[in-house]
Amino acid sequence: MKHKYPQIKPMGDRAILIEFQPEINEKSLNKLLSFKEIIEKELIEDKVEVINTYHSLLIVYVSTIENIYDKVFALKELVSKANIGKNINSQIFHIPVCYDEEFGLDLELISMENNLKIPDIIQLHTTPIYTVYFTGFLPGFLYLGGLDEKLQISRKSSPRMKVEKGAVGIGEKQTGIYPKTSPGGWQIIGNSPMTFFDKNRNPPCIISSGDKVKFYSVSKSQYFQISEEIKVNNFQLKREKYHG
Repeated sequence: MKHKYPQIKPMGDRAILIEFQPEINEKSLNKLLSFKEIIEKELIEDKVEVINTYHSLLIVYVSTIENIYDKVFALKELVSKANIGKNINSQIFHIPVCYDEEFGLDLELISMENNLKIPDIIQLHTTPIYTVYFTGFLPGFLYLGGLDEKLQISRKSSPRMKVEKGAVGIGEKQTGIYPKTSPGGWQIIGNSPMTFFDKNRNPPCIISSGDKVKFYSVSKSQYFQISEEIKVNNFQLKREKYHG
């Protein structure tokens, strides 16, 4: 039996989940983010937090929902009548990455597994414009779609106990950046000196779902220079409006 989408259902006593067709592509993402924007505007008085994944929205209320089924019905009405626009306003961020062997812990592995020379890995990784599908796993961890098929590789069977902040990794069809030091199982190919999440910044993560990312390669000396500039708030991250 085929499911009808979207599916809207309670998740505990303070949240409601909206699940859309399980597709991962930019068209579906734009539709999802359009619904997210509409819900945030319509429920502004409820002060809800709306969290998206690849194909779902979790609406979290600040307090227990008194009549959750009324809320579910209202959301069904809202979603069914929503006027979805074609485009999402987004920015493209140009992110420096150092692919030196000190940071690229798994470059040799990918080189052997995927039959690629290391300079080719770097070129293939810095060529695409990636789409930010959502942030998760860790606050500010960017799940980026658009990885070249030649770079796709399985996650580690045994995750590392410590992956450094800024580590750039590959996991299956995705690439991403660790916003803080943590355990992790992605194949690490480099490191970015940028800070992707800061709880004292508004917003804490400046890159959002629907935005774009373009990596560019920097030398080790440039990496440490940028790191020092960031410490004294003297580094200007290049970003601009994205015209797709």
